[in-house]
Amino acid sequence: MAEMTLEEKLAQLGSAWVGFRADITGDVAPMQSALASAVPFDVARRDGLGHLTRVFGTAPLTAPQGIDRLVRLQQELIDNTRLGVPAIVHEECLTGFTTLGATVYPAPLSWAATYDPALVQLMAAAIGADLTAVGVHQGLAPVLDVVRDYRWGRVEETMGEDPYLAGVVGSAYVQGLESAGLVATLKHFAGYSASRAARNHGPVSMGRREFADVILPSFELAIREGGARSVMNSYADVDGVPAAADESLLTGLLRDDWGFDGVVVSDYWSVVFLRIMHRIAAGTGEAGALALRAGIDVELPETACYGPELAQLVRAGDVPEALVDRAVRRVLNQKLQLGLLDDGWAPRASVRDPLVDLDSGRNRELARIVAERSVILLANDGTLPLPRGERGEGAPRIAVVGPAADEPRVMMGCYSYPNHVLPDYPELGLGVAADSLYRSLQAELPQAALVLELGCPIKDPDRSGFAAAVAAARDADVCIAAVGDHAGLFGRGTSGEGCDVEDLGLPGVQGELLDELLDTGTPVVVVVVSGRPYALGRYASRAAAIVQAFMPGEEGGGALAGVLGGRVVPTGKLPVQIPRSSGGQPGTYLQPPLGMDDGISSIDPTPLFPFGHGLSYTTYGYDDLELSSPEIPTDGELVISCRITNTGDRAGEEIVQLYVHDVVAQVARPVRQLAGFARLALDPGCSARVSFALHADRTAFTGLDMHRVVEPGQIEVMIGPSAGELPLQRTFRLTGPIRRVDSGRVLTTPVRVTPLD
Repeated sequence: MAEMTLEEKLAQLGSAWVGFRADITGDVAPMQSALASAVPFDVARRDGLGHLTRVFGTAPLTAPQGIDRLVRLQQELIDNTRLGVPAIVHEECLTGFTTLGATVYPAPLSWAATYDPALVQLMAAAIGADLTAVGVHQGLAPVLDVVRDYRWGRVEETMGEDPYLAGVVGSAYVQGLESAGLVATLKHFAGYSASRAARNHGPVSMGRREFADVILPSFELAIREGGARSVMNSYADVDGVPAAADESLLTGLLRDDWGFDGVVVSDYWSVVFLRIMHRIAAGTGEAGALALRAGIDVELPETACYGPELAQLVRAGDVPEALVDRAVRRVLNQKLQLGLLDDGWAPRASVRDPLVDLDSGRNRELARIVAERSVILLANDGTLPLPRGERGEGAPRIAVVGPAADEPRVMMGCYSYPNHVLPDYPELGLGVAADSLYRSLQAELPQAALVLELGCPIKDPDRSGFAAAVAAARDADVCIAAVGDHAGLFGRGTSGEGCDVEDLGLPGVQGELLDELLDTGTPVVVVVVSGRPYALGRYASRAAAIVQAFMPGEEGGGALAGVLGGRVVPTGKLPVQIPRSSGGQPGTYLQPPLGMDDGISSIDPTPLFPFGHGLSYTTYGYDDLELSSPEIPTDGELVISCRITNTGDRAGEEIVQLYVHDVVAQVARPVRQLAGFARLALDPGCSARVSFALHADRTAFTGLDMHRVVEPGQIEVMIGPSAGELPLQRTFRLTGPIRRVDSGRVLTTPVRVTPLD
């Protein structure tokens, strides 16, 4: 740093998106057409460079082509800048490496539906290995935003509506990514998911207590337990203060309170948004100064505000150079950790595996397991599993109907490469092998007589296919009605970034199609493949079964077919509620008593299916609840245990959920809040004891004085298969004085499973 000029220091805080204008025709980032730079790379990297943006994830490139491009760019930096410092290379990796031909894993909402952090960690390690194999250093994932309104387009990118579930699963993803040597990036810090009316980039009106108790814990957990080395700011402003300019958030809380010592990167163009959208800065230099002072170390995806105008403010004494030095030191420390400052570092040698298969058999197997464990059986009258029957005249007749029936892309999230970039390159297809639900059912049930009719498009109000679809259903023994979303960006899809909705009815005329199919009298299995929960109340009483999948990836077709055909016993549980109707929104299960149905409003917010719900092809019994003590001090711990028995005739896996409720508190508290969970496998007739070690800190909340406290009093504990079915309940007492807790508090609930047979 002592050798660096001011311009060279600022260059380490900037980035370049090489070839962006020439390579992309559709939007892949907000307001890209107005903000993308035409600055040639030799100009952008003149004094050095902090980051290279999406070398692989922009225009379609094979892995060898991407490696060659990356090596050339890094070599230019080394050969043609005075200090020869290479750049950190970052890529999107929300559903896997977002590049041509890479495995498309399930979307994050599906990760949460597995309630299986260990599996998510394995998946993330595989993603990280692919990224590091080709020379990438940083992944822009996971999303730790907690869902507050299902109408928001980016629900699919989250891990649901509970901060503990999101934090635990998100931490597992971070640990997997970081284990491969990759820098994980937490998004979007903080409040982005709570915008008014669920509008993307909308302002956030939220009290400090809700912000502290609902929005922040998942991020804190992923930093303290997961070890994330990077954080990305939110686009939103909370109570008028944009996160990109919030020093109390990015420095006071994140660094001073939580001890984060990594690098804060801006969300794409969020620094210049301080000028053109939030309008709290008059120029780019002033916007840069606000972000730098707040604690943003690197401006992405290109340098707009950390350039000459900011340098002028520094030289004029309006911005202390110490703020620049602070950020540069963090960036260089991260480059040091990544080996980029080692003597003899060479771009080509940093590529670990130039022949890497980005969609290997190992990857696909992991994608399959995650997909299968994420499928949720919401309702079933016995129609599922589907009959297999015999070939010939006795073969079961199955109508496969609906716009999600024969399109593999509906299985993939907004940030998957097939939906993110490849719509602009139709000649390349999906870039990976993926089967639709219909094709997968053909393979799963070869003896069945399948008939395909789409009925209608996902989004367009075209009813011309209704008659054929209804006729196929009427002539069948059972109808599979596949409905839901097609992810895209900024209105090009029905789910994804910028694809917010006014209500939670199924997109287009899919609801009308379902009504007509249900009127046929044929048993209808409703399969929803979506990025958000939709209101299904008007169909539930007439459907034979309902299955939910949250964009289960390239192996999603096979996973759904396996569940429908009975090869796979469903084990997924809801990370969000399924609304009964579009009214009563926004609403999540984390409600105080006044947020529940109280009989004094004409709107009933009770969900159709509660948080944590999910059926199986076997059954489970819960009994023998034990507490290690009837009371503990406000800094103590107790063990809560119960027996779970597989009471059915098939092997399966149950997700046991522990909830707590502060019976009387100084502020209104949720009626129930997830405090722990365990996934356990049981053969028929077998039992296991599940034990949760609950620390008093896990009952902490933000009190009247805005400090987090554990207070004495009764705590109700509840165990069951969902937030709406909690057969085991008991209370214990916290004793002693009110205790103020800080960022050193216990954040997790360890769990132990002991087989009893």
